[in-house]
Amino acid sequence: MSWVDRRTPAVERILDAAGGLFAERGVDAVAMGEIAVAAGCSRATLYRYFPDRPALQLAFVQREAVRVGASVAAEAPATVTDGVLATLRHVRAAPALAAWFREPDAARTADLAQGSEVVQALGLTMAPDPEAARWLVRVIVSLLTVPGGDVAEERRLVERFVAPVIALTSP
Repeated sequence: MSWVDRRTPAVERILDAAGGLFAERGVDAVAMGEIAVAAGCSRATLYRYFPDRPALQLAFVQREAVRVGASVAAEAPATVTDGVLATLRHVRAAPALAAWFREPDAARTADLAQGSEVVQALGLTMAPDPEAARWLVRVIVSLLTVPGGDVAEERRLVERFVAPVIALTSP
């Protein structure tokens, strides 16, 4: 009989439970004990995988950034504009992600986005220059926090102000 790594299902269950609570109540309103109950595990198990709330939040954001990146990549956007708009659409469609961009959680989200290599990697899929990719992530976070009037307005803004800058930084 071979050894089976049971950590991944436990971590996924915890992150899924956290996501449900984030969507329902907001990111900062959720305590670690509530996540343990929702995940069906003890607090000791929760803390075995996540030493504190910021570690759990970072793991959640990074997991979701990978998911969003894969979804956007599967669409194979032809332009930076299409990539940015697809990212906005995927995040907004997921209640557990949309919660991160409401008050009072938006400031925490901006900090996590700037400090996460995984989130920055999402920017690198649209802008090959690392500094431009970091800036692009800031633009996306900004549009998620303070959306345009509608999709057409956001498209115009990205086409006019974002895409030309990214084009200038491309090799």
